[in-house]
Amino acid sequence: MLEKVKGTDLFYQYYSQWISVYKDGAIRKVTMDKYLMTKKWLEKLIPNLIICDLNRITYQQLLNDYAAWHERQTTMDFHHQLKAAILDAVDEGLIDRDPTRKAIIKGKTPKDKKIKYLNQFELHTLLSNLDLKPEVSWDWFILLVAKTGMRFSEALALTPKDFDFSHQILSISKTWDYKGNGGFLPTKNQSSVRKVEIDWQTVIQFSELIKGLPEGSPIFTENKVYNSTVNNILTRHCRDAKIPVISIHGLRHTHASLLLFAGVSIASVARRLGHASMTTTQKTYLHIIQELENKDVDLVMRSLSGLS
Repeated sequence: MLEKVKGTDLFYQYYSQWISVYKDGAIRKVTMDKYLMTKKWLEKLIPNLIICDLNRITYQQLLNDYAAWHERQTTMDFHHQLKAAILDAVDEGLIDRDPTRKAIIKGKTPKDKKIKYLNQFELHTLLSNLDLKPEVSWDWFILLVAKTGMRFSEALALTPKDFDFSHQILSISKTWDYKGNGGFLPTKNQSSVRKVEIDWQTVIQFSELIKGLPEGSPIFTENKVYNSTVNNILTRHCRDAKIPVISIHGLRHTHASLLLFAGVSIASVARRLGHASMTTTQKTYLHIIQELENKDVDLVMRSLSGLS
């Protein structure tokens, strides 16, 4: 399809074709949606720009116009999604030289994003408020996410065979397409495929709960699930327990935060959460790590003062 492209074609049309050839069927739907959103922004910002007119100035202006609406990291993602297509256009002789070279990435000042999480007392209060009946329910789902720090889609994809009760291990190897029509999907990245240790109480509870359920079928749902459905249930429990209202993803943050405050290493927390690198963990929980560092400084000073 790309052999028919000419330098006088509109750039956004070329980009649309490039996505179809190189990305369709090769990436996850959630990633594909981002490429399609980039295409829509091209239609909005440069509807009349032809391929051969794309140079460093026109490209920088495109980035600047996009940055006026978005934060710097989002603009960086936009740039990366365009760059591969543009370099292919250079290779094909549609553009004389790389217009993305030395591009300056700008963006709106990011909002102060402090993650929401519960402290240990609040989490205990929440879990005590759950109605854990003998049959599978969303309350059991909430408990398991709080105990493991799994992502929403990972927990939805759990089947009975993912539990190794004798070794107290839960295997996470897939996600559930809750934004689509259901069905198993790969994990967010290879690092997300992991084994998570679970405590004995959870082992006893879930060994009874899932007894007799089909080994390869999802425990919590086999259909489309709205994130808001489970979040609404969690919101009700938080309000009943008179604790701060958080989301299911907030339970993941709570899990990680409690581990960090308990002294678990960043590397171990990163592996347990399925982060691709410790950098992700450090960025996400920066304020918690800073609090811990302040505590360490106080501890060091107290230790040193005791030496005199």
